[in-house]
Amino acid sequence: MTTNYASVTRNTPYGSGDPYYSESTATKEKVSNWIKFGIPIAVLVIAGAVLGGVFGSRASKNASAAASGSGAAATSAIQVKNSVGLFPTGTDSLYMLPLYPATTNTAAFTTPTFLSTSDANLSWPQDPYQPSSPSPTQVRPDRPRLIAPSYKWEALPNLIRNDPYLSFWNESIFVNASQYFALPPVAYIMDSGNGILDPAREIKQRVKAFSYAYRMTNDTTWVDRTWTELKNAAGNLTGGWGSDNSTRWNPVHFLDTAELTVAYAIAYDWLYDQWTSDQLESIRFTMIEYGLNNGIIAYTPANDPLYYGWWTSSTTGNWNCVCNNGLTMGALAILGDDTSGIAEQLLSMTIPSALGNCALATSSDGTWSETSDYWYFGTTGHAEMSSSLLTATGSTYNLLDVNPGFQYTALFHIYGTGPGSLFNYGDTGPNKYTATANSLLFYGEQYNAPTYQLFQRDQVDASDPWSMFWYDPAVSGAFWDGLALDHFFDNSTDQWASMRSSWTDENALYVAVKAGTLQGHQTHNDLDCGDFVVDALGSRWFGELGDGNYVAAGYFSSDAQDSERWLYYRKMTEGQNTVLVGQANQNVLAAPTVNFDSSNTTQGSSTVFDVPSGSTAYFTADLTNAYFNVTSFLRGVHLINARKQVLVQDEINAQASVMWRAHTNATVSLSNNNQTATLTIGTNTMQVDLLSPPAGAQFSTMDAVRFPTDPPTPTGWPDQPNPGVTVLAISLPAGQYTLEVLMTPQWPGVSTASYAQPSTVPINQWSLTSHP
Repeated sequence: MTTNYASVTRNTPYGSGDPYYSESTATKEKVSNWIKFGIPIAVLVIAGAVLGGVFGSRASKNASAAASGSGAAATSAIQVKNSVGLFPTGTDSLYMLPLYPATTNTAAFTTPTFLSTSDANLSWPQDPYQPSSPSPTQVRPDRPRLIAPSYKWEALPNLIRNDPYLSFWNESIFVNASQYFALPPVAYIMDSGNGILDPAREIKQRVKAFSYAYRMTNDTTWVDRTWTELKNAAGNLTGGWGSDNSTRWNPVHFLDTAELTVAYAIAYDWLYDQWTSDQLESIRFTMIEYGLNNGIIAYTPANDPLYYGWWTSSTTGNWNCVCNNGLTMGALAILGDDTSGIAEQLLSMTIPSALGNCALATSSDGTWSETSDYWYFGTTGHAEMSSSLLTATGSTYNLLDVNPGFQYTALFHIYGTGPGSLFNYGDTGPNKYTATANSLLFYGEQYNAPTYQLFQRDQVDASDPWSMFWYDPAVSGAFWDGLALDHFFDNSTDQWASMRSSWTDENALYVAVKAGTLQGHQTHNDLDCGDFVVDALGSRWFGELGDGNYVAAGYFSSDAQDSERWLYYRKMTEGQNTVLVGQANQNVLAAPTVNFDSSNTTQGSSTVFDVPSGSTAYFTADLTNAYFNVTSFLRGVHLINARKQVLVQDEINAQASVMWRAHTNATVSLSNNNQTATLTIGTNTMQVDLLSPPAGAQFSTMDAVRFPTDPPTPTGWPDQPNPGVTVLAISLPAGQYTLEVLMTPQWPGVSTASYAQPSTVPINQWSLTSHP
């Protein structure tokens, strides 16, 4: 199940299909259906009640008047951190999540904080560039100016020697750079649904790694290899690269243009002193011709017949973040060198657009409404743009605070990550490529939230050049110390809850459940009010099918009731872990009301956590208006018996057939007159019981395929297969029912007598003490 954490090579996988693939490793022992579903082709592996526990206090680390006592304490704490090294001892080889030792070492696993110290070996110095009146067109006098200013490069070697995470990441980046070096330049591959986004991202990754390697070694071999990659993407090598005109970087799919512009901006800026004047002119010309000029077109509707710039307004999501970031980084890179004025012109457009769109992509509770995949890509673009503006010009121009909810978006990711992968509802596919979760490192510093940095530094995707400059080595503690096990995201667009039994046990119980509206997600959601996932014993027992075929007819047509999107199994209500009424889709005008409560249990500093008696949480939703032919419908999910078991209860009065459905990768066997289902994954089991069943209620199983009576998918676009997935179902005619489904993982060492058999409690009477 595990691999040695220190030996894992942080290589970059690269996949196709839209949109967003992320870091992983080459070592996997098995494949999860939850992960592989939704991949059009194989992935090629190259490589709010809890905020007090999240946001810390921070004194100026660089204040000359810092008390000697606090400095000594900081040095001592950092020495303890270094003696422990990397907190994880391995990674889960299936989900690539960190594994923590079973220890009570409270000397290192302490409350998250940023320590106050002026020791140059232990913390960053203050940026000497502090403009009194920052302007987007007034940049720092030295290079680099994007993300990693020269003062940080000067400090970095000492910090690497004194911080185990920076040391590990640095080594991993060099391993990746060496592997990229041996490969031929990235080939031009046009994907019918994704343009050249994958090649663009791979070039970006390579340029980042090569440029980092040069600046850490002064070995110009890395500069030469970067130049080869740049010439290739400009079409200047044998065979060319794309169309031989201004559309070479595919501006009709502007993400491609933006990511290539970032690659050229980093090469131009980070290697500035190594380029000849002719090379600088060539890079600048290429970036303007294929990137920035098309940005001007995108921002000029009257001159944009192919609609390059549809994302420039009314697009509160990842497209606006990524595209504006690419143009912004490109403009900042050449500002002062270019005499055409295009850099200044673009900065006057991209920053206001991002403020009115990208920065508003999160709900008030931090949830990214496009679902978790798009959170990765959107926050990467947002963080890169904010960081570049900050380092180049001294300000983020309110990109971090125009939306008060943005500071909580790290919680969306943290609480959406269970021991069995993400709460991956909607269009969520395999792990993201180039768009990591390292924005948490940047946000941790900017929002004074050490928990964010402590969480992300342990993740498999942390080894990246950005991390070397966004991470604060003066951060100390364990992310889980004081962090509540549960969190409720209450914005009406999403309405979801995350509940678990531990932050550090790979076998922990994890339940996430949602309601929310079925419109307003940029057509990336499912018809899934009441949907849930359950993890326990190191596996996902009930999970999501993920995204479908992005180029299928009608897949992105709209989120209206009659949209062709809702004809596909993975998107229709039938393909979700919820109740199906009349074998019909849910009402897209749904406006559920929800309730949540929690014992607010926190784990403490030890990785060994015994859940106290009475620790619990529950989520309830009135889903009546999410359905047609329903008089009333309440769904509730309650953790019981000190978080050892899960109760899913439905109270429904329907005028059409009722079917309870949940998708599982497990082998399912039925017993007890089909009122008990035993789920088996490997050597582990979960018992699922139908309590106090109404007349005629019993479990059945079926394949995860559409009903023969369903309306057909568009001609030539069948459903994607869902091999290895079984639907556990309860089928009843129209009527009024209470269905109580009790899920009991068979925990090692726990006797049968220790499991609870709760009495029936109406959902509107649920409380923290209503169940054992």
